[in-house]
Amino acid sequence: MSEPWDLRALAEAIRAGWGADTCSPDDLERADWRPDNPAWGQCDITTALVNDLFGGALVMGEVRHAGERHGLHWWNRLPSGVDLDLTRDQFRLGQMIQEVRVVERPPGEPLRREVAYRLLRERVARHLGPLPEPAQPTG
Repeated sequence: MSEPWDLRALAEAIRAGWGADTCSPDDLERADWRPDNPAWGQCDITTALVNDLFGGALVMGEVRHAGERHGLHWWNRLPSGVDLDLTRDQFRLGQMIQEVRVVERPPGEPLRREVAYRLLRERVARHLGPLPEPAQPTG
């Protein structure tokens, strides 16, 4: 890494890296990705990237709106125990996150959306400089 960066810089770089081409196809079926809601459909790859950089666990919950299930939402639990959710602001219609559980990410398991993850990682690296290799799993 060429210069140290903080969580704010990482969050800004991640936000700048999101686009329609990194949005989850499941979420695109519900609503188009728009620049005025850039976090829409980005939680899985964002959570994977933060986990690769800092380790910790993944947290998952069911998204519910008007009594219906609207998929899953992912965020990070850092090794310090702090929860970090960089995509929470995508929910603007009163959606609720329920049935929350911690999920350990198996080391070396391929991502469901590997192409979108790589695209996001490359865009973040353009903002921050080379990213460190994934952190060792904690647990």
